Amino acid sequence: MKKLQAIRGMNDLLPTDSGLWQYLESTVADVVQSYGYQEMRFPMLEPTELFKRSIGEVTDIVEKEMYTFDDRNGDSVTLRPEGTASCVRACEQHGLLYNQTQRVWYQGPMFRYERPQKGRLRQFHQIGIETFGMSGPDIDAELLLMTARLWRELGIIDAVTLQLNTLGSSAARAAYRDALVAYLSERKDQLDEDSQRRLDSNPLRILDSKDANTQALLNGAPALHDYLDDESREHFDGLKAMLDAAGISYEVNPRLVRGLDYYSKTVFEWVTTKLGAQGTVCAGGRYDGLVEQLGGKPTPAVGFAMGVERLVLLLQELQVLPEGLDRSVDVYVVAMGDVQPQAFALAEQIRNGLPHLRVMSHCGGGNFKKQMKKADASGADVAVILGEDEVAQGQATLKFLREDRPQQTLAVEELLRALQD
Repeated sequence: MKKLQAIRGMNDLLPTDSGLWQYLESTVADVVQSYGYQEMRFPMLEPTELFKRSIGEVTDIVEKEMYTFDDRNGDSVTLRPEGTASCVRACEQHGLLYNQTQRVWYQGPMFRYERPQKGRLRQFHQIGIETFGMSGPDIDAELLLMTARLWRELGIIDAVTLQLNTLGSSAARAAYRDALVAYLSERKDQLDEDSQRRLDSNPLRILDSKDANTQALLNGAPALHDYLDDESREHFDGLKAMLDAAGISYEVNPRLVRGLDYYSKTVFEWVTTKLGAQGTVCAGGRYDGLVEQLGGKPTPAVGFAMGVERLVLLLQELQVLPEGLDRSVDVYVVAMGDVQPQAFALAEQIRNGLPHLRVMSHCGGGNFKKQMKKADASGADVAVILGEDEVAQGQATLKFLREDRPQQTLAVEELLRALQD
Protein backbone atom coordinates (compact mmCIF):
# COMPACT_ATOMS: atom_id res chain seq x y z
CA MET A 1 0.00 0.00 0.00
CA LYS A 2 1.35 3.44 -0.98
CA LYS A 3 2.39 5.54 1.97
CA LEU A 4 0.23 8.66 2.30
CA GLN A 5 2.01 12.01 2.10
CA ALA A 6 0.94 15.58 2.76
CA ILE A 7 -0.19 17.56 -0.30
CA ARG A 8 2.71 19.38 -1.96
CA GLY A 9 3.14 22.85 -0.50
CA MET A 10 1.06 22.05 2.59
CA ASN A 11 3.51 21.34 5.37
CA ASP A 12 3.22 19.73 8.79
CA LEU A 13 4.29 21.66 11.89
CA LEU A 14 6.19 19.18 14.07
CA PRO A 15 6.63 19.35 17.86
CA THR A 16 10.30 20.30 17.39
CA ASP A 17 9.19 23.52 15.63
CA SER A 18 5.97 24.38 17.44
CA GLY A 19 7.75 26.19 20.27
CA LEU A 20 9.12 28.78 17.84
CA TRP A 21 5.69 29.32 16.26
CA GLN A 22 4.09 29.68 19.69
CA TYR A 23 6.76 32.20 20.71
CA LEU A 24 6.16 34.28 17.58
CA GLU A 25 2.37 34.13 17.84
CA SER A 26 2.32 34.98 21.55
CA THR A 27 4.72 37.90 21.03
CA VAL A 28 2.47 39.28 18.27
CA ALA A 29 -0.61 38.84 20.45
CA ASP A 30 1.04 40.66 23.37
CA VAL A 31 2.09 43.59 21.18
CA VAL A 32 -1.16 44.11 19.27
CA GLN A 33 -3.28 43.67 22.37
CA SER A 34 -1.15 46.28 24.16
CA TYR A 35 -2.47 48.72 21.53
CA GLY A 36 -6.09 47.74 22.25
CA TYR A 37 -6.67 45.44 19.28
CA GLN A 38 -9.14 42.53 19.64
CA GLU A 39 -8.96 39.14 17.96
CA MET A 40 -11.42 37.96 15.31
CA ARG A 41 -11.83 34.50 13.79
CA PHE A 42 -13.66 33.73 10.57
CA PRO A 43 -14.13 30.68 8.29
CA MET A 44 -11.47 29.34 5.96
CA LEU A 45 -14.14 28.74 3.30
CA GLU A 46 -15.96 31.71 1.76
CA PRO A 47 -18.21 32.38 -1.25
CA THR A 48 -16.00 32.72 -4.33
CA GLU A 49 -17.73 35.98 -5.22
CA LEU A 50 -16.23 37.64 -2.13
CA PHE A 51 -12.72 37.35 -3.54
CA LYS A 52 -13.68 38.13 -7.13
CA ARG A 53 -15.30 41.39 -5.99
CA SER A 54 -12.54 42.38 -3.57
CA ILE A 55 -9.29 41.16 -5.11
CA GLY A 56 -10.34 41.69 -8.73
CA GLU A 57 -11.17 39.10 -11.38
CA VAL A 58 -8.11 39.92 -13.51
CA THR A 59 -5.51 39.37 -10.80
CA ASP A 60 -3.16 36.39 -10.68
CA ILE A 61 -4.77 35.25 -7.42
CA VAL A 62 -8.28 34.95 -8.83
CA GLU A 63 -7.22 33.79 -12.30
CA LYS A 64 -4.62 31.19 -11.30
CA GLU A 65 -4.11 30.66 -7.60
CA MET A 66 -7.39 30.20 -5.74
CA TYR A 67 -8.61 26.82 -4.51
CA THR A 68 -12.17 27.07 -5.85
CA PHE A 69 -14.80 24.34 -6.20
CA ASP A 70 -18.56 23.80 -6.16
CA ASP A 71 -20.02 22.40 -2.96
CA ARG A 72 -22.83 19.84 -2.88
CA ASN A 73 -25.43 22.57 -3.41
CA GLY A 74 -23.62 23.72 -6.53
CA ASP A 75 -22.43 26.95 -4.88
CA SER A 76 -18.92 28.12 -5.77
CA VAL A 77 -16.74 28.34 -2.66
CA THR A 78 -13.07 29.18 -2.17
CA LEU A 79 -10.46 28.52 0.48
CA ARG A 80 -9.48 32.03 1.55
CA PRO A 81 -6.35 33.27 -0.28
CA GLU A 82 -6.03 36.30 2.02
CA GLY A 83 -7.72 37.64 5.14
CA THR A 84 -8.80 41.23 4.52
CA ALA A 85 -11.87 40.43 2.41
CA SER A 86 -13.06 37.86 4.96
CA CYS A 87 -12.53 40.34 7.78
CA VAL A 88 -14.55 43.03 5.96
CA ARG A 89 -17.30 40.51 5.18
CA ALA A 90 -17.50 39.39 8.82
CA CYS A 91 -17.49 42.93 10.23
CA GLU A 92 -20.16 44.09 7.77
CA GLN A 93 -22.32 41.01 8.30
CA HIS A 94 -22.34 41.50 12.07
CA GLY A 95 -22.88 45.26 12.06
CA LEU A 96 -19.46 46.28 13.36
CA LEU A 97 -18.64 49.00 10.84
CA TYR A 98 -21.32 51.67 10.32
CA ASN A 99 -20.53 54.80 12.37
CA GLN A 100 -18.03 52.81 14.45
CA THR A 101 -14.29 52.40 14.73
CA GLN A 102 -12.73 48.95 14.97
CA ARG A 103 -9.22 47.68 15.61
CA VAL A 104 -9.04 43.91 15.06
CA TRP A 105 -6.48 41.20 14.37
CA TYR A 106 -6.60 37.58 13.23
CA GLN A 107 -4.33 34.68 12.44
CA GLY A 108 -4.62 31.44 10.50
CA PRO A 109 -3.96 29.56 7.26
CA MET A 110 -4.46 30.98 3.76
CA PHE A 111 -4.39 29.02 0.50
CA ARG A 112 -2.93 29.80 -2.93
CA TYR A 113 -1.96 27.38 -5.68
CA GLU A 114 1.60 28.60 -6.28
CA ARG A 115 4.88 26.87 -7.01
CA PRO A 116 6.17 25.92 -3.53
CA GLN A 117 9.53 27.40 -2.58
CA LYS A 118 11.35 28.67 0.48
CA GLY A 119 9.03 31.00 2.34
CA ARG A 120 6.14 30.47 -0.10
CA LEU A 121 3.72 27.56 0.37
CA ARG A 122 0.29 26.60 -0.90
CA GLN A 123 -1.03 26.56 2.64
CA PHE A 124 0.66 29.43 4.39
CA HIS A 125 -0.10 31.31 7.59
CA GLN A 126 -0.71 34.98 8.10
CA ILE A 127 -1.30 37.30 11.01
CA GLY A 128 -3.42 40.24 9.92
CA ILE A 129 -4.39 43.53 11.51
CA GLU A 130 -7.30 45.61 10.17
CA THR A 131 -8.73 48.96 11.29
CA PHE A 132 -12.00 50.61 10.23
CA GLY A 133 -13.65 54.00 10.57
CA MET A 134 -10.51 56.18 10.79
CA SER A 135 -9.50 58.23 7.76
CA GLY A 136 -6.47 60.19 8.95
CA PRO A 137 -2.77 59.35 8.69
CA ASP A 138 -2.62 58.85 12.47
CA ILE A 139 -4.00 55.31 12.29
CA ASP A 140 -1.62 54.51 9.41
CA ALA A 141 1.22 55.68 11.65
CA GLU A 142 -0.06 53.63 14.60
CA LEU A 143 0.10 50.43 12.52
CA LEU A 144 3.69 51.16 11.52
CA LEU A 145 4.71 52.06 15.08
CA MET A 146 3.12 48.80 16.24
CA THR A 147 5.02 46.72 13.70
CA ALA A 148 8.28 48.48 14.60
CA ARG A 149 7.65 47.61 18.25
CA LEU A 150 7.04 44.00 17.29
CA TRP A 151 10.33 43.85 15.36
CA ARG A 152 12.15 45.24 18.41
CA GLU A 153 10.49 42.66 20.67
CA LEU A 154 11.55 39.88 18.28
CA GLY A 155 15.08 41.26 17.89
CA ILE A 156 14.87 41.76 14.12
CA ILE A 157 14.47 45.54 13.83
CA ASP A 158 17.95 45.94 12.29
CA ALA A 159 17.19 43.34 9.61
CA VAL A 160 14.03 44.93 8.16
CA THR A 161 13.44 48.14 6.22
CA LEU A 162 10.16 50.02 5.91
CA GLN A 163 9.23 51.07 2.36
CA LEU A 164 6.38 53.53 1.83
CA ASN A 165 4.41 54.89 -1.09
CA THR A 166 1.04 56.47 -1.78
CA LEU A 167 -1.25 55.36 -4.61
CA GLY A 168 -3.52 58.41 -4.34
CA SER A 169 -7.27 58.46 -4.78
CA SER A 170 -9.05 56.16 -7.20
CA ALA A 171 -9.54 59.04 -9.64
CA ALA A 172 -5.87 60.05 -9.50
CA ARG A 173 -4.81 56.45 -9.91
CA ALA A 174 -7.09 56.02 -12.93
CA ALA A 175 -5.55 59.08 -14.60
CA TYR A 176 -2.06 57.77 -13.91
CA ARG A 177 -2.99 54.32 -15.16
CA ASP A 178 -4.06 55.80 -18.51
CA ALA A 179 -0.76 57.71 -18.83
CA LEU A 180 1.30 54.64 -17.88
CA VAL A 181 -0.56 52.40 -20.33
CA ALA A 182 -0.08 54.94 -23.12
CA TYR A 183 3.67 55.11 -22.44
CA LEU A 184 4.17 51.34 -22.15
CA SER A 185 1.92 50.43 -25.09
CA GLU A 186 4.36 52.19 -27.42
CA ARG A 187 7.13 50.02 -25.98
CA LYS A 188 5.20 46.77 -25.43
CA ASP A 189 7.71 44.66 -27.31
CA GLN A 190 10.40 45.69 -24.80
CA LEU A 191 8.40 44.47 -21.78
CA ASP A 192 8.85 41.04 -20.19
CA GLU A 193 6.11 38.48 -20.78
CA ASP A 194 4.34 38.99 -17.43
CA SER A 195 4.33 42.77 -17.88
CA GLN A 196 2.91 42.46 -21.39
CA ARG A 197 0.03 40.42 -19.98
CA ARG A 198 -0.52 42.91 -17.15
CA LEU A 199 -0.57 45.91 -19.48
CA ASP A 200 -4.28 45.34 -20.19
CA SER A 201 -5.36 43.79 -16.90
CA ASN A 202 -3.35 45.33 -14.03
CA PRO A 203 -0.74 47.80 -15.35
CA LEU A 204 0.28 49.21 -11.96
CA ARG A 205 1.75 45.81 -11.10
CA ILE A 206 4.31 46.39 -13.85
CA LEU A 207 5.93 48.96 -11.54
CA ASP A 208 7.20 46.20 -9.23
CA SER A 209 8.36 43.90 -12.03
CA LYS A 210 11.54 42.02 -11.15
CA ASP A 211 12.72 42.12 -14.80
CA ALA A 212 15.78 44.40 -15.15
CA ASN A 213 14.92 45.52 -18.68
CA THR A 214 11.38 46.44 -17.66
CA GLN A 215 12.68 48.39 -14.67
CA ALA A 216 15.06 50.28 -16.96
CA LEU A 217 12.18 51.10 -19.30
CA LEU A 218 10.17 52.46 -16.36
CA ASN A 219 12.86 55.06 -15.66
CA GLY A 220 11.34 57.18 -18.43
CA ALA A 221 7.71 56.42 -17.59
CA PRO A 222 5.25 58.92 -16.08
CA ALA A 223 5.58 59.10 -12.28
CA LEU A 224 2.61 58.34 -10.06
CA HIS A 225 3.63 61.17 -7.74
CA ASP A 226 2.87 63.72 -10.50
CA TYR A 227 -0.76 62.57 -10.66
CA LEU A 228 -1.55 62.62 -6.94
CA ASP A 229 -4.49 64.60 -5.65
CA ASP A 230 -3.89 67.20 -2.92
CA GLU A 231 -5.66 65.18 -0.22
CA SER A 232 -3.44 62.14 -0.83
CA ARG A 233 -0.31 64.32 -0.76
CA GLU A 234 -1.35 65.85 2.55
CA HIS A 235 -2.20 62.42 3.98
CA PHE A 236 1.19 61.03 2.96
CA ASP A 237 3.06 64.09 4.29
CA GLY A 238 1.18 63.75 7.58
CA LEU A 239 2.12 60.09 7.87
CA LYS A 240 5.80 60.80 7.19
CA ALA A 241 5.80 63.60 9.78
CA MET A 242 4.43 61.24 12.45
CA LEU A 243 6.99 58.57 11.61
CA ASP A 244 9.79 61.17 11.72
CA ALA A 245 8.62 62.37 15.13
CA ALA A 246 8.55 58.79 16.42
CA GLY A 247 12.04 58.04 15.09
CA ILE A 248 10.84 55.36 12.63
CA SER A 249 13.13 55.27 9.60
CA TYR A 250 11.67 54.53 6.17
CA GLU A 251 12.34 54.71 2.45
CA VAL A 252 9.88 56.22 -0.02
CA ASN A 253 9.66 53.75 -2.92
CA PRO A 254 7.70 55.38 -5.78
CA ARG A 255 7.31 52.00 -7.52
CA LEU A 256 5.84 50.21 -4.55
CA VAL A 257 2.34 48.96 -5.37
CA ARG A 258 0.27 46.22 -3.81
CA GLY A 259 -0.93 43.24 -5.80
CA LEU A 260 -4.60 43.58 -4.87
CA ASP A 261 -7.04 45.98 -6.56
CA TYR A 262 -8.54 47.47 -3.40
CA TYR A 263 -5.57 49.54 -2.14
CA SER A 264 -5.52 53.37 -2.23
CA LYS A 265 -3.40 56.11 -0.65
CA THR A 266 -0.86 54.61 1.78
CA VAL A 267 0.87 51.34 0.88
CA PHE A 268 3.87 49.88 2.70
CA GLU A 269 6.11 46.85 3.00
CA TRP A 270 8.65 45.75 5.59
CA VAL A 271 11.39 44.02 3.61
CA THR A 272 14.58 42.16 4.42
CA THR A 273 17.65 41.13 2.46
CA LYS A 274 18.23 38.07 4.68
CA LEU A 275 15.84 35.67 2.92
CA GLY A 276 16.85 35.91 -0.73
CA ALA A 277 14.07 36.60 -3.21
CA GLN A 278 11.28 36.25 -0.65
CA GLY A 279 12.10 39.53 1.05
CA THR A 280 8.72 40.90 2.15
CA VAL A 281 7.75 39.87 5.70
CA CYS A 282 4.87 42.31 6.28
CA ALA A 283 2.80 44.40 3.86
CA GLY A 284 -0.38 46.38 3.71
CA GLY A 285 -1.97 49.75 3.21
CA ARG A 286 -5.16 51.74 3.03
CA TYR A 287 -8.29 50.38 1.32
CA ASP A 288 -10.96 53.02 1.86
CA GLY A 289 -13.21 51.76 -0.95
CA LEU A 290 -13.37 48.06 -0.13
CA VAL A 291 -16.25 48.06 2.36
CA GLU A 292 -18.48 49.91 -0.10
CA GLN A 293 -17.26 47.65 -2.92
CA LEU A 294 -18.53 44.67 -0.89
CA GLY A 295 -21.95 46.22 -0.26
CA GLY A 296 -21.42 48.28 2.90
CA LYS A 297 -21.48 52.00 3.62
CA PRO A 298 -18.32 53.98 2.67
CA THR A 299 -15.80 53.20 5.43
CA PRO A 300 -12.14 54.21 5.65
CA ALA A 301 -9.88 51.27 6.42
CA VAL A 302 -6.21 50.37 6.66
CA GLY A 303 -4.40 47.18 7.64
CA PHE A 304 -1.61 44.75 6.93
CA ALA A 305 -0.64 41.09 7.01
CA MET A 306 2.59 39.36 7.94
CA GLY A 307 3.73 35.96 6.76
CA VAL A 308 4.38 33.60 9.67
CA GLU A 309 6.59 31.20 7.69
CA ARG A 310 8.84 34.02 6.50
CA LEU A 311 9.13 35.53 9.97
CA VAL A 312 10.04 32.09 11.36
CA LEU A 313 12.74 31.77 8.68
CA LEU A 314 14.05 35.24 9.54
CA LEU A 315 14.21 34.49 13.28
CA GLN A 316 16.12 31.30 12.51
CA GLU A 317 18.45 33.03 10.04
CA LEU A 318 19.31 35.78 12.54
CA GLN A 319 19.55 33.33 15.46
CA VAL A 320 17.60 35.64 17.77
CA LEU A 321 15.55 32.92 19.42
CA PRO A 322 15.15 32.79 23.21
CA GLU A 323 16.60 29.77 24.96
CA GLY A 324 14.44 26.77 25.72
CA LEU A 325 12.06 26.98 22.76
CA ASP A 326 12.87 23.37 21.88
CA ARG A 327 12.20 22.25 25.45
CA SER A 328 8.68 21.29 26.47
CA VAL A 329 9.37 20.16 30.05
CA ASP A 330 10.83 21.88 33.14
CA VAL A 331 10.25 19.16 35.75
CA TYR A 332 10.13 15.39 35.21
CA VAL A 333 8.52 13.31 37.96
CA VAL A 334 9.92 9.79 38.48
CA ALA A 335 8.24 7.06 40.57
CA MET A 336 10.37 4.34 42.22
CA GLY A 337 8.40 1.33 43.37
CA ASP A 338 4.67 1.08 43.85
CA VAL A 339 4.07 4.80 44.35
CA GLN A 340 2.74 6.00 41.01
CA PRO A 341 -0.59 7.25 42.47
CA GLN A 342 1.36 9.38 44.95
CA ALA A 343 3.73 10.55 42.18
CA PHE A 344 0.78 11.69 40.08
CA ALA A 345 -0.66 13.51 43.09
CA LEU A 346 2.71 15.21 43.70
CA ALA A 347 2.91 16.30 40.05
CA GLU A 348 -0.53 17.86 40.38
CA GLN A 349 0.58 19.61 43.58
CA ILE A 350 3.56 21.10 41.75
CA ARG A 351 1.31 22.26 38.89
CA ASN A 352 -1.12 23.83 41.36
CA GLY A 353 1.57 25.61 43.33
CA LEU A 354 3.81 26.61 40.39
CA PRO A 355 1.56 26.91 37.32
CA HIS A 356 4.33 28.49 35.21
CA LEU A 357 6.30 25.22 35.28
CA ARG A 358 5.80 22.48 32.69
CA VAL A 359 5.62 19.21 34.62
CA MET A 360 5.72 15.76 33.02
CA SER A 361 4.95 12.57 34.93
CA HIS A 362 6.69 9.40 33.76
CA CYS A 363 4.32 6.92 32.16
CA GLY A 364 4.95 3.53 30.62
CA GLY A 365 6.78 1.76 33.46
CA GLY A 366 10.43 0.83 33.52
CA ASN A 367 13.15 0.65 36.15
CA PHE A 368 14.83 3.67 37.74
CA LYS A 369 17.63 3.82 35.17
CA LYS A 370 15.17 3.81 32.28
CA GLN A 371 13.04 6.49 33.90
CA MET A 372 16.06 8.74 34.51
CA LYS A 373 17.11 8.28 30.89
CA LYS A 374 13.66 9.48 29.87
CA ALA A 375 13.93 12.40 32.29
CA ASP A 376 17.22 13.47 30.76
CA ALA A 377 15.90 13.10 27.19
CA SER A 378 12.88 15.26 28.02
CA GLY A 379 15.10 18.32 28.35
CA ALA A 380 13.86 19.03 31.87
CA ASP A 381 16.13 20.98 34.19
CA VAL A 382 15.29 18.79 37.18
CA ALA A 383 13.83 15.42 38.08
CA VAL A 384 11.61 14.97 41.12
CA ILE A 385 12.05 11.43 42.41
CA LEU A 386 9.46 9.78 44.64
CA GLY A 387 10.10 6.38 46.25
CA GLU A 388 8.46 4.45 49.06
CA ASP A 389 10.79 5.96 51.69
CA GLU A 390 10.01 9.50 50.50
CA VAL A 391 6.26 8.80 50.56
CA ALA A 392 6.49 7.44 54.11
CA GLN A 393 8.26 10.60 55.28
CA GLY A 394 6.28 13.14 53.22
CA GLN A 395 9.35 14.03 51.16
CA ALA A 396 10.68 13.94 47.59
CA THR A 397 14.17 14.03 46.07
CA LEU A 398 15.20 16.86 43.75
CA LYS A 399 17.89 15.90 41.22
CA PHE A 400 19.50 18.53 38.99
CA LEU A 401 19.91 17.32 35.41
CA ARG A 402 21.72 20.30 33.85
CA GLU A 403 23.84 21.54 36.75
CA ASP A 404 26.58 19.95 38.82
CA ARG A 405 24.75 20.25 42.13
CA PRO A 406 24.07 17.61 44.80
CA GLN A 407 20.57 16.19 44.88
CA GLN A 408 18.35 17.18 47.80
CA THR A 409 15.66 15.30 49.71
CA LEU A 410 13.06 17.83 50.85
CA ALA A 411 9.65 18.07 52.41
CA VAL A 412 7.04 18.87 49.77
CA GLU A 413 6.68 22.52 50.84
CA GLU A 414 10.45 22.94 50.71
CA LEU A 415 10.45 21.25 47.29
CA LEU A 416 7.98 23.79 45.94
CA ARG A 417 10.13 26.65 47.25
CA ALA A 418 13.23 25.11 45.68
CA LEU A 419 11.47 24.70 42.33
CA GLN A 420 10.29 28.30 42.55
CA ASP A 421 13.88 29.46 42.79
